[in-house]
Amino acid sequence: MRRVTVIGGGTMGNGIAHVCAQGGLDVTLVDVDPAALERARATIRKNLERQVRKGLVSEDAVEEILARVSAAQDPAEGAATADLVVEAVPEKAELKYALFRTLDAAAPEGCILASNTSSISITEIAARTSRPERVIGMHFMNPVPVMKLVEVIRGLATSDETTEAVMALSRDLGKTPVEVNDFPGFVSNRVLMPMINEAVFALMEGVATPEAIDTVMKLGMNHPMGPLALADLIGLDTCLNILEVLHRELGDDRYRPCPLLRKYVAAGWLGRKSGRGFHPYDA
Repeated sequence: MRRVTVIGGGTMGNGIAHVCAQGGLDVTLVDVDPAALERARATIRKNLERQVRKGLVSEDAVEEILARVSAAQDPAEGAATADLVVEAVPEKAELKYALFRTLDAAAPEGCILASNTSSISITEIAARTSRPERVIGMHFMNPVPVMKLVEVIRGLATSDETTEAVMALSRDLGKTPVEVNDFPGFVSNRVLMPMINEAVFALMEGVATPEAIDTVMKLGMNHPMGPLALADLIGLDTCLNILEVLHRELGDDRYRPCPLLRKYVAAGWLGRKSGRGFHPYDA
């Protein structure tokens, strides 16, 4: 795989484009919003410069890596010559289903179609295509340039060949791939989201302040970041979407989103990206 198309210029999309270009691949980053593409390129440059300061990337390599990233606004155009397409659009099932129909029609026959979904069924996404054996989950962690894990999710029809190719590519990108089967929330969010949700319930019920809840988990459980600060980093709207998928698909009320989480999302308090979540942030 030499040519990768990433659909979505947001936090996850620009991070995936970054690591693919840094790994020597030619990348087309697609977003319908030209302003989002400009922001994505600026973010990739900023993160590369941070890597330079840390001694992880040479200063001469920055422009070379950026030169491997081209931009497009049409997903079909971006997928037309790709060996691999990685979808990183918002966590809405119908949006992903429609996108995969478009990608399936536009991408070459041998192209692998991957989703960065954090909770939606790969089997159901694959069913919208004529190549379910070449559809797979490739769930990167945020921030993508830093985090080592890639959750590789096999749908019901995903072939061994597709799985092996994606596992190998993940290793080539300096990541550690872990193969899991298709189930709501997979492993990462099935374990993580109930913890975040319970922390929000503790806040709503007045058990402690956000600072106190996060400090208990950091110092008492040796977590690098407290659950409320982590929710702010992920995005409270994304957390809510994932919990809704878990609640609906598993039918278990332990995944019922906390009303306070719904209230914050309704208010537009989405975490770091909006300047306010469970903690305040600089705009």
